[in-house]
Amino acid sequence: MNSSIQQGQNVVIGKEVALGDNIIIGNNVVIYDGTRIGSNVIIQDNVVIGKQPTRAKASILPETKQLPPTIIGNGVTIGTSAIIYANAEIDNEVFIADLATIRERVTVGERTIIGRGVAIENDCVVGKNCKLETNCYITAYSQIGNFVFVAPCVVTTNDNYMGRGKERFDKFKGVTIKDGGRIGANATILPGKVIYEDGAVAAASVVTKDVKMEELVVGSPAKKIRNVPENQLLINQE
Repeated sequence: MNSSIQQGQNVVIGKEVALGDNIIIGNNVVIYDGTRIGSNVIIQDNVVIGKQPTRAKASILPETKQLPPTIIGNGVTIGTSAIIYANAEIDNEVFIADLATIRERVTVGERTIIGRGVAIENDCVVGKNCKLETNCYITAYSQIGNFVFVAPCVVTTNDNYMGRGKERFDKFKGVTIKDGGRIGANATILPGKVIYEDGAVAAASVVTKDVKMEELVVGSPAKKIRNVPENQLLINQE
């Protein structure tokens, strides 16, 4: 093992795991087979990396075979009790806080912050320099651009049906938040909705229609009240 690795107690490292230089690993950490971890990475207590997904018997999702290993970039911090599934890719200098969950086939861009208790479900793309704050929920099949802000307790959804029929199974669609989009605390975004570049959603709003570029929407259902001020646009930030 690399001499520049500091390791706590009860650490389990699987077969063919690749570890870079200057890594700190806490207690009770599990790193599954084949995982690739860059240099200058901090992995705190009780973290699980590379976990293969399991499927409930009643799940509507297709059964998956063994997925490729997880890839963790350089300078990443992974907080206590976070879980990162197999086939996730975490870019350089990402910060993942305590109790976060990042599911399979998720990519997270460089310098993004994943807050405490955040859940990013399967098959999502999260861009660079984003902030996903405490306990927000990113539903499966969502696309998040760069410099996106998602406040605490935001809920995104991907299922338009509350029915019990099978006809809904092929209609799942996550949300899309384009570059510079911002969503306030406790807002709910309905399935398939798009928040275009620099669109902003006020706290506690329910988004039932696409939010156009540079619009500020408020309420339930959310409606435009004005444009985002010029000095708040992404292009005008230093």
